[in-house]
Amino acid sequence: MGVIIVKIKVANLKDIHLEQAGVRKEQPRHAEVDALVDTGATRLCLKPSVIRTLGLEQFGAVSSRTSNGSAIRARYEAVFLELMGRREVVDVIEVPEEVPNLLGQIPLEALDFVIDPKGQQLIPNPEHGGQQMNEEYRCESNFGS
Repeated sequence: MGVIIVKIKVANLKDIHLEQAGVRKEQPRHAEVDALVDTGATRLCLKPSVIRTLGLEQFGAVSSRTSNGSAIRARYEAVFLELMGRREVVDVIEVPEEVPNLLGQIPLEALDFVIDPKGQQLIPNPEHGGQQMNEEYRCESNFGS
């Protein structure tokens, strides 16, 4: 399978909430960037320059396994992610500036996209008729009985 790069839009979620509450008069901080679709990555990983543009606050760290060994990565507050008309709220993990922005498994599942290896592209999940779908197989009222 080849390399798949997509254009994503990300915005500071806190800014959006403050604007909706009438507290913030400026537009929410946002960016449109290229991201490598990486099923080997778990989350949305952004470069420090993008994180600074968005004005995100760090709220912890995560241990990461990388192709170069283990690393501790900074974890940042959630962003509003948009890709091909679909939207989701996701946390951000910082990667070094020389690493591409990475669109990992969790945002791909939340946005309900799959990789088309033959066409070497990201597509809406064909099992869901082109609609973004959330799966909840353990949400029945008889759970645990």
